[in-house]
Amino acid sequence: MTVPQTEDKRAIVANKGAQFSSYDVNAFEVPSGRDEIWRFTPLRRLRGLHDGSAVATGSTTVTVSGAPESVRVETVGRDDGRLGTAGVPTDRIAAQAYTSFADATVVTVASEAELDEPLTITVEGPGVDAVAFGHVQIRVEAFAKATVVLEQRGSGTYAENVEFVVADSAQLTLVALQEWNDDAVHVASHHVKVGRDATLRYFSVSLGGDLVRLTPVVEFDGPGGDAELLGLYFADDGQHLEQRLLVHHSAPHCRSNVVYKGALQGDPSSAKPDTHTVWIGDVVIGATAEGTDTFELNRNLILTDGARADSVPNLEIETGEIAGAGHASATGRFDDEQLFYLRARGIPEAQARKLVVRGFFHEIIARIPVDSVRTRLSDAIEAELAVTGV
Repeated sequence: MTVPQTEDKRAIVANKGAQFSSYDVNAFEVPSGRDEIWRFTPLRRLRGLHDGSAVATGSTTVTVSGAPESVRVETVGRDDGRLGTAGVPTDRIAAQAYTSFADATVVTVASEAELDEPLTITVEGPGVDAVAFGHVQIRVEAFAKATVVLEQRGSGTYAENVEFVVADSAQLTLVALQEWNDDAVHVASHHVKVGRDATLRYFSVSLGGDLVRLTPVVEFDGPGGDAELLGLYFADDGQHLEQRLLVHHSAPHCRSNVVYKGALQGDPSSAKPDTHTVWIGDVVIGATAEGTDTFELNRNLILTDGARADSVPNLEIETGEIAGAGHASATGRFDDEQLFYLRARGIPEAQARKLVVRGFFHEIIARIPVDSVRTRLSDAIEAELAVTGV
């Protein structure tokens, strides 16, 4: 573990890829709205996760289904040497979660195994008004191939660290579903380590919850790694959905591609806070990461008044010897030309709007390799659209 520091090293790091990390909660200051990584987060709605006043009063239930003999599922303590392999907490809530969980779940796909069916890991929240902390690690050993669905649902307040260790030449397709009840507050750090010539396909879907804040950090552990991060989020009245990504290219000849799409609808007459989504996309190309090829894209579609989307792509490049790098971001309302085109062909306006939203999300949903998940997402989006009659 990192020894607590008397000096705040966050102020002197060379780039975002070298951000300060520690397992010690007290190594981090209590967040405030002046801090860059917290400036968009409504701290008052975190129920004390950020300042230490939230203590565990319940626990989550973690179940694993569809595991063949080539998959090992273990419950371990904090002293297990594998924990922390993919990354160390880089903020106070992540450190609090690490020092507060009772036990961790480690799921290992054996070397050279190829799973024919998706593996499903389900995390049930601690319940209404309860608080819990957790830790899950998913390990895909060398030359193995696996598709994993991580479902998170239920009620309560929950902070966690989730690790994904993708060994050399392994392939992991991960679908992370945030389908919390309306009362839930969920703050998660996803630590990802991609080995030499390994492949990661990471799908993040946020639909439920009162406040959900996800922080995926991807590190390349050798040359030839390939990481694709695709995300979908749909926020309605009063929800705060926040995604803060960091892809750190520190090894040569690696590739990353990031595409996130979000839709928002609010109710200006509601007593709840405005609907708010936040997407922060940081890509760092280090001095030793020659041959990097990377791009990131974020699109947001605002369906009604009373909604706000913040989108901030960032790109840091420390070497000129790269294959390509770029980013793009856009936030707007319905495309009037698309609506006019559809209505000119006799499609009622309400139906035309639904078609536009379906088409907006199609790029993400169509690429999810699990049929049942695609169907669930399509149904969930239809339900969201029915709320305000869009």
